Amino acid sequence: MRNFIPMIKYLFLMSALVLVGCNSSDKKKDSEAPVSGWSHTYQAISKFGDTLYSNPPSEKIVAQYEAKKQAFEKNPNLDNTIWLGRFTAYTGKYREAIELYTQGLEKFPNESRLLRHRGHRYLTVREFDKAIEDLEKAATLIQGKENKVEEDGMPNAQNIPVSTMHGNIYYHLGLAHYLKGNDQKAIDAFKKCLRTSPNPDNVVSASHWIYTINCQMGRKSTGFNYVKGISSDLNVIENEAYLKACLLYNGTLTPTEIQVQPDGTATNSALLYGLGNYLLCEGDSGAARLLYEDIVAGDDWASFGHIAAEVDLATKFSKKPTLQ
Repeated sequence: MRNFIPMIKYLFLMSALVLVGCNSSDKKKDSEAPVSGWSHTYQAISKFGDTLYSNPPSEKIVAQYEAKKQAFEKNPNLDNTIWLGRFTAYTGKYREAIELYTQGLEKFPNESRLLRHRGHRYLTVREFDKAIEDLEKAATLIQGKENKVEEDGMPNAQNIPVSTMHGNIYYHLGLAHYLKGNDQKAIDAFKKCLRTSPNPDNVVSASHWIYTINCQMGRKSTGFNYVKGISSDLNVIENEAYLKACLLYNGTLTPTEIQVQPDGTATNSALLYGLGNYLLCEGDSGAARLLYEDIVAGDDWASFGHIAAEVDLATKFSKKPTLQ
């Protein structure tokens, strides 16, 4: 695999042109008023001790947030609580979103949807134990309940939702266990996610993580069983990065065929993480580490690819990366 290192270095150098490192984020001024229950203006602390701040939201997101806020103020029912929480998070105010869900749970106790969304945002702010607690409880509450398609907060280009309520609970639970190092529990959750929907987007996302975890546990052939049937003609709408990762894992694509745009987006981080995982499983830990460092140098710190790379660097390599 050493012949792929020049390609990896090229990716690293290209994406470095648009990166805003986590280390630099702690230089931002505390210009926002603290949220109730959270006395800081940063949203989280990385696994390397860096304070993480959100970038200003777009005008479109702000307008949508204001509309959800007005709807909530007129009628603070369950649906409006969830939607306000979701759009609060989209503006980058993750702690405020968590507070909204917490207040919602006081009014609507044992509501799996509130637990699902709060669990997601606990993942964002690196509080994995709290995420597991919420999502495990949500998984218990949905037993015997009807599974429904979950409407997207930020619709895809085709405006077709690609995930279900139950699937999202198990998906985020799998991530929480993986990030915490509970590999078998993570696999079990992702398997349950896989069973919630045959939707191609769900298949490639869940299969990617099942392969990833099995491969890192030394069970590459077991993981391969979940990606071997995935082909390039699957009608994937959103999760193209996970599709490409699965095609890399099953040999349909080679590392040199993976095209990564240096745009610092969540999609970019997901694809880079898949490539890094492939290299790590092939025994090229040096190239994998370089990719993970590339990911965590970016400012899309709320994306799952970024969080996973951060955790991997902190645990599998046990040394803080040197960020340029």
